[in-house]
Amino acid sequence: MRRLRKTKIVATLGPASSTSEIVETLYNAGADVFRLNFSHGEHADHKERYDTIRAVEALQGRPIGILADLQGPKIRVGVFKDGPITLEKGASFQLDLEDVPGDASRVNFPHPQVLSSLEEGSILLLDDGKLKLVVKEISDGKAVCEVLIGGKLSDRKGVNVPNAIINMSPLTDKDRRDLDYALELGVDWIALSFVQRPDDIAEIKKLVAGRAAVMAKIEKPAAVEHLEGIIELADAVMVARGDLGVEIPMQKVPAVQKKIINAAKEAGKPVIVATQMLESMISSPVPTRAEATDVANALYDGADAVMLSAESAAGEYPVEAVTMMSDIAVETEKDPNYSKIMDAKHGELEATTADAISAAAAQVANTIGATAIVTYTTSGSTALRASRERGETPVLALTPALPTARRLALAWGLHCVHTSDAKNFSDMVEKACNTCFKEGFARPGERIVIMAGVPFGTPGSTNILRIAWVGEKPLSGL
Repeated sequence: MRRLRKTKIVATLGPASSTSEIVETLYNAGADVFRLNFSHGEHADHKERYDTIRAVEALQGRPIGILADLQGPKIRVGVFKDGPITLEKGASFQLDLEDVPGDASRVNFPHPQVLSSLEEGSILLLDDGKLKLVVKEISDGKAVCEVLIGGKLSDRKGVNVPNAIINMSPLTDKDRRDLDYALELGVDWIALSFVQRPDDIAEIKKLVAGRAAVMAKIEKPAAVEHLEGIIELADAVMVARGDLGVEIPMQKVPAVQKKIINAAKEAGKPVIVATQMLESMISSPVPTRAEATDVANALYDGADAVMLSAESAAGEYPVEAVTMMSDIAVETEKDPNYSKIMDAKHGELEATTADAISAAAAQVANTIGATAIVTYTTSGSTALRASRERGETPVLALTPALPTARRLALAWGLHCVHTSDAKNFSDMVEKACNTCFKEGFARPGERIVIMAGVPFGTPGSTNILRIAWVGEKPLSGL
C-alpha cells in the first residue's frame, strides 16, 4: 500500500484497539508504526498485540514498525490517613521517608534518591502541576516545603522536579523486566522515559545490544539542556509533551518542540511529536480546530511522525482518529508552503560520500522529473540520509534486512520494501525498476534515480548514483 503522505503516524494500541480487525483497519487508515505502552497492561496483553501486528504485516505484505514504550520511574507521594487533604498557600508541608500515612502537615515520599537530589529552592510540582511547593529546608530523610500554589492532594499523586537532575537511573526494575520481554518479542524500537543525560541512553543501548533501535523521550528540562549529546547517542527522539508541559512553563513548550525537532533533523535522526494531538477524539468523532492546527504545525516544524496515545488506545473513535491524522497530513503536505519550509530548513551536509550522493540524488530527481528515488540499504543509514533531504520525490528503501525495513517505517518519506540485495549492476537496475512499477511509483517510460553501494551488501558503502528508465534500457551511470 502506497501512502499519499510522507509524514508517518504512530498509533498506540490498548483496550479499544487490540483485535486483529481493528489493528488491520488502523493500518489501512494510515498507521505506520504501532506503540505498545508498557505503563499499562500485562506482558500477555503485549504479546497478543505484537502477534496481531505481525499477522497484519504478513497479510498486507508491508513492513510495520513496533515501538515498546517503557514506563520509567514514577515519582509519587504516599497515602493519607483520613483521605484527601487541602494544602493552603503559604503553609508548611513536609515530604519524608517515614512509612506511615500522611496528614495535612506531612506525607511519605518513598524516593530517597529524589530527596537526596533536592536543595533549598528546589521546586516540586504535584498532581500534574496543579500544586506547587518550594523546598525551604533539607535534612536527613525529609524536605520541609512551603506551599506556593495550594489545592487538593490525594493518595499517590505524581511529583515532578523540574529544576534538578535526579540521581537515579531511568530504568526501574519493572523497566528492565519489560525491556527483556520486549526484546524477546522482537520489537523494533525501545522508547526510554525519564531521560536526563546522554549516559542514560548509553546505559540502555548496552542492554539492548543492537537488538532494537533506541528512542529518547525528551520530557525533562535536563534532557533539553543535554539535547545534543542525547540525540548523538539515540537512534530517534520523541517530543513527549505530557510531562514536558509540566516540567517547563507551558508557554515555552512550542519553542522547545521546534528546538528538539530542528536538532534531530540536523543530526538525521527521526523525531516524533506526541501527546494530546487529537485529545478530544477520545470521546468525539471529530477534533477541535486547534488540534488539527497542532498536528499541521508539527508537520511544518519538520517532524518525521506524529503520535496518537489514548485517542487510539482507549478512545471511542480510534479508527476515526488515525484517519483524521492522516487526512490532516495529506492536506498539509499539499500546501506549496510545506515544500518551501522543508527546503528552507535543510540541514548542513556532512563531508561524507553518503551525504553527497543523497543530496545529489534529490537534486537530480528534481531536475529530470524522476518519479522516485530508490536507495539500497542494509543498516538503514543511507535511507535515513535520503529522508533527511526532505525532498519532494518519493524514496523507496530496498533492504534485505526485515528488521531494518521495520525500523525505517518511522522515518519521513520512506516507502520500505523487504527484498533480496542486488547481485550486480544489471540486477540492481532491474530490481529497482520492477519494484517502483509494482509499488505504484513509476510507469513504463518514466525515470527513477538509484543509490547503491559497491560491493553490494556492504553496510555504509553507498557510492553509486544511477538514472534508469522503467521498462526500458537504463541510461549510463553518473
